[in-house]
Amino acid sequence: MPIQFGTDGWRGIIADDFTFENVRYCAQGVSDYILAQNLANKGLIIGYDTRFSSEEFADTVAEVSAGNGIKTLLCDRPVPTPVVSYNVLFRGTGGACVITASHNPPQWNGFKFKPEYAGSASPEIVDALERHVLSSETRKYYKHVRWEQAMSQNIGSLIDPSLPYLQHVSTLVDIDAIRNSGLRIVADPMYGAGAGYFTTLLEGGALNIVEIHDARNPIFPGMLQPEPVAKNLVELSDIVVREGYQAGLALDADADRFGLIDEKGNYINPLQVLALLALYMLEVRGDKGPLVKSLTSSNMIYRLAEIFDVPVFETPVGFKYIGPTMIEKNALLAGEESGGFGFRGHIPERDGILSGLFILDMMVKMDKTPSELIEYLYSKVGPHYYRRDDILYDPIIEESIKEKLNDITIDSIAGVNIKRIDQFDGTKFALEDGSWLAIRFSGTEPLLRIYSEAKNEDLVDKLISEARNFVGV
Repeated sequence: MPIQFGTDGWRGIIADDFTFENVRYCAQGVSDYILAQNLANKGLIIGYDTRFSSEEFADTVAEVSAGNGIKTLLCDRPVPTPVVSYNVLFRGTGGACVITASHNPPQWNGFKFKPEYAGSASPEIVDALERHVLSSETRKYYKHVRWEQAMSQNIGSLIDPSLPYLQHVSTLVDIDAIRNSGLRIVADPMYGAGAGYFTTLLEGGALNIVEIHDARNPIFPGMLQPEPVAKNLVELSDIVVREGYQAGLALDADADRFGLIDEKGNYINPLQVLALLALYMLEVRGDKGPLVKSLTSSNMIYRLAEIFDVPVFETPVGFKYIGPTMIEKNALLAGEESGGFGFRGHIPERDGILSGLFILDMMVKMDKTPSELIEYLYSKVGPHYYRRDDILYDPIIEESIKEKLNDITIDSIAGVNIKRIDQFDGTKFALEDGSWLAIRFSGTEPLLRIYSEAKNEDLVDKLISEARNFVGV
């Protein structure tokens, strides 16, 4: 089966389809792309996370890259994806490869490519990469050299990418105010590459911060997968309540997604976090600029845009769509339902670490706990409730689901009239009361996702239930 890049890179089961041989084909495809773009002298960064054999897979990519005569910069430790991406800009390289499966379960690994603009590869770049990878795969062809040889020939070198990133983010947020705030915070990097970043940035003042799950463990014990969603943050929530912390901050395995637990142990969902970040940028910081949201993200963004007189642009799911739109529109903020948020003046890419810092700064500047921030947000936009069901389905029914969604004849759902149906990424129903329902296949896992947002919980549940009945899952 040909190697294909999904929402953000190629992912596979380790030792099944994610093998060293296939990683070499993928690396050769990237190398061919770099060479075709005349970027070999600018170089290629290779990063990796804390999953099984990630460093060995990264070494494999580096050996292929160097074997093709490309200046290759290999990270000397597991590194968050946004740290790698920032180093593309800082070092002026032709791009970066990151060995990570992000939030997927432990048996997965993956391969991300970040072009020279330091974001997710656009659909056009993905198409070019897949052509090059297919050529390598079909011919069973790749070039490579031993890494020791690459280093001796000065075409390969090891780098520590963390310092430039830490220095940069310290200019984007009032670190001293957070450090001296006296807040009590607990962070959960979920055994991933983001371990130590919050403490490194924030220790040394009146702030009390501790980290849990900060040692490498590629099994990710105690969680279904290293994704910062409610079901995986039970321990974090319990600690916040038991120990009296004012917030819990969570990162996924490669630290490009962010999760938030309030002082009462409640999970603040990503739609709420995006709206909080928009309110922070527009009101607390007084910044102006377009907002970018994926189609499954919150309608609260439209209401905030009305209040502060800024435009909103909606894209399909994934930063391969969001990132280029951020660049094109010089967007102030961008976000998606999965917990990924990007910011102007940084990289056109998700950054869970910077997202957490901005939330802390909002707490300090407004002197409010996370639950109080939500109350203040709802005073502006009204209450909004959200739910997402991830359904593992039998592949045999995939085509029948698609047929049902392509041949919709209904004019209402859960008693609410349908205002509009969008099908540029799955199927989204915009309802007359401002609620919405979306159904789409995951671009990273074999899951059907059903999403809904409404002004009361009962309606959210009804919409999800009717959607499941409609598609037969």
